[in-house]
Amino acid sequence: MQIRTILVFLISLFLLSACGGKKKESSLQKPGGSNQPPMKVDGYVVIPQIFQEDIEVPGTIVANEIVEIHPEVSGRIIQLNVVEGKYVSKGALLAKLYDGDLRAQLNKIQIQLALAKKTEERQAQLLKIQGISQQDYDISLLQVNSLNADIGILQTSIAKTVVRAPFSGKIGLNAISPGAYVTPATIIAVISQTDQLKLDFSVPEKYTGQIKIGQLVTFSFEGSSKQLGAKVIATEANVMENTRSLIVRAAVIGKDAGLLPGSFAKVKLSFDPDPNAILIPTQAVLPQARGKKVILYKGGTAIFADVKTGIRDSARVQILDGLKPGDTVVVTGLLSVRPEAKIQIGKIVNGQ
Repeated sequence: MQIRTILVFLISLFLLSACGGKKKESSLQKPGGSNQPPMKVDGYVVIPQIFQEDIEVPGTIVANEIVEIHPEVSGRIIQLNVVEGKYVSKGALLAKLYDGDLRAQLNKIQIQLALAKKTEERQAQLLKIQGISQQDYDISLLQVNSLNADIGILQTSIAKTVVRAPFSGKIGLNAISPGAYVTPATIIAVISQTDQLKLDFSVPEKYTGQIKIGQLVTFSFEGSSKQLGAKVIATEANVMENTRSLIVRAAVIGKDAGLLPGSFAKVKLSFDPDPNAILIPTQAVLPQARGKKVILYKGGTAIFADVKTGIRDSARVQILDGLKPGDTVVVTGLLSVRPEAKIQIGKIVNGQ
């Protein structure tokens, strides 16, 4: 009996000791305890900076003028003066189509016109002495005028059998030969005016207000390490809805033997510098489902603030809205900091 009493006493004492230990451990591990120190983080003090914004966009080299030469009428080519790669002057004969049938018709109508004129002259004399009625004379005069109109139509058709260069330029590759039958859909030649080249490129919608006529841009092209220049001469009248971009055209300054129409170009644009830009380290920005946030240090407390970002590079990001000079932005330990948590600045990283 005494042994049983002693065992009960020992078991009770063991249980009391175990419960006391758990309570003590629980009190030590309780989060947010009064003994927990503020988390140390690094900060960045926002100061205005001069920011030169540069962008790079793709572009295409285009000829000053380029046109596909088509005949205006169908017919067989009897003369072809298209030499591949040759420079031709404006008005130079490129091709002549067969016009023998048209000239035969013209000759026939010219003979008819000569006879009709003599008839009209006789009718005019008879009308003066009232030998015929006014109606009879009008019929002969109508015949003369009708034949003159037919001659004009045939002369125009004959003129269309001659194909000339609309402007001075370089002829491309030849795809037809003398004797070929062509239609208005047939390409006889392609002429490009390459003495002056142009550069077409597109810029995002937000930069449209910064594109100015006369603005200088630089570009490079495949196969060359040279940096060439161009001057903006025009912009499209509207922003493209599908890409939300504005098409810009610039005149290439100077010439380069390797620069040809259709070449791909990398265009660099520099805009006026902003003397009061807000720039912070890229790691200070927290992407969110809706927008972006930064953590501000205010009186030892972490404050989450919404920001609107602009251009970024490998080290900095431009802040368009949400920060002001003098703000201190947390740049380390962002994933561990909670809203309204107590934090302590370990060091300021400006200038590092």
